[in-house]
Amino acid sequence: KQDKRDQVGSRLAFSVCLPDTNKPDARCLFVLTVTDKIHADGSCLCDPLLPLSPSLCSRGVPPQHPDFAGGAPSSESLHCHPVGLASCVSGCRPSVCQSARVNPLHPPAERRRTVSLETLAAHHYNQQRVQVMQQKEYCRYHQGWQRPFYGSCADKEEYRQEVRALLKRQIREKWEGQRQALASRMREVEAAREADRLVLNQDLEQNRTRARALTVFRDENKRLMEQSWKERSVSRSLEVLRERELLQYNPINWSGTLK
Repeated sequence: KQDKRDQVGSRLAFSVCLPDTNKPDARCLFVLTVTDKIHADGSCLCDPLLPLSPSLCSRGVPPQHPDFAGGAPSSESLHCHPVGLASCVSGCRPSVCQSARVNPLHPPAERRRTVSLETLAAHHYNQQRVQVMQQKEYCRYHQGWQRPFYGSCADKEEYRQEVRALLKRQIREKWEGQRQALASRMREVEAAREADRLVLNQDLEQNRTRARALTVFRDENKRLMEQSWKERSVSRSLEVLRERELLQYNPINWSGTLK
């Protein structure tokens, strides 16, 4: 199947720059650009409907231009660049996007700011800078996906190799994550088992200590009870002997009158 980009031929595009009404001497220029044909090898990637001429890309208004200071704009500053997509070739990219954005209210100039200060050149410069940055982003985006579909066999094979390497790396990372998760779970299980063993040992030691204390308490209670029983029996026997002695010396029915 023939590449669709070969069917896109050279197209013509133009843009119109309206003259400044305050400056009748300014000339209105028509810029006519011709885009290159898009090759199958992806050497140039531009929008066929909105081309960008390499000759006009480098003709942006620099910040040091006299127009930023309020001077009379030259015909070079009145050129309207076509709005299009940037080419993949680095030489076709304008250099206007390399510098910082210009403040139209405070342009970089040595002249004193007056009421007649015009900001047309500054606004044009900022607009061109934004367009070129958008074109570069568009080109970068298309360069990312055009290789596996419209590239050469070597590019396609390199893309497939990159995809395979990426998949292998993802699989390795997944396996490594699973191994780490398994090792972490095993460490948690070992820690829980060790903690359980320590708790069981502590409980066993506490039970043994409590059993020894209860044994001592039981033996002491037994000794005290035996001692109390012995003292009670001794006191009872002594009391019986005393009563016998009293009855012997002073009997209850000593006169024999009680029957």
